[in-house]
Amino acid sequence: MPSEAAPLTLASLPTPFRALVLGSSGALGAAFVELLRAQPHCAEVVGLHRASSPALDFADEASIGAAAQALAGGPRFHLILNATGILHADGLMPEKRLADLHYAQLQATFVANTFGPALVLRHFTPLLDSERGLMALLSAKVGSIGDNRLGGWYSYRASKAALNMLVKTAAIELARSQKNAVLVALHPGTVNSRLSRPFRGEQIGRPALAAAADMLRVLDGLGPADSGSFRAYDGSLLPW
Repeated sequence: MPSEAAPLTLASLPTPFRALVLGSSGALGAAFVELLRAQPHCAEVVGLHRASSPALDFADEASIGAAAQALAGGPRFHLILNATGILHADGLMPEKRLADLHYAQLQATFVANTFGPALVLRHFTPLLDSERGLMALLSAKVGSIGDNRLGGWYSYRASKAALNMLVKTAAIELARSQKNAVLVALHPGTVNSRLSRPFRGEQIGRPALAAAADMLRVLDGLGPADSGSFRAYDGSLLPW
């Protein structure tokens, strides 16, 4: 489903619709914001990140609930996207061997990729619209246990696998109280961004706008029966 195949229309979202992008200062987050604001029937796109108001910082647990509370008094959101994540940081690169494992990297990776998104599920799912509410958390194909053939990247793989379980479990609970909600883990593919740059992302990655458009098309086609699934940017189901 290449991004240039058809115009981005998001026909399943009502007129007008409201969207929320968490991690809107990153490459994919900013691309989501740009594309959503360009939709004629979009009423508002709210973007949150560490320096926004309200601020959202996964290293600060209290900020997650506070950000949700700050938005709770307004209209509900038809689309919520979590575009945050970490693969590497200063002095931290994906581990190739068991001998590379240590607490500092495990903790930093799980805070960004698992613990923060877990509290996003807790605090932000109540902000979904009751009639059409889509929520996607960006995961990664390397978080698939069934697809793991190369090994390595221990912290990142494990953090995304844990995220996938959180999404699946939350979707089961959410279906009991919000029957129209759609909650999915979404693999963006390789994107030309800071996250992928040390791994030839500039050469093999797609532009962030193209990747974001692909994922929005996938989300536009999902219904409540698809909630709890693990999807790739082309719409295909990925193994857990």
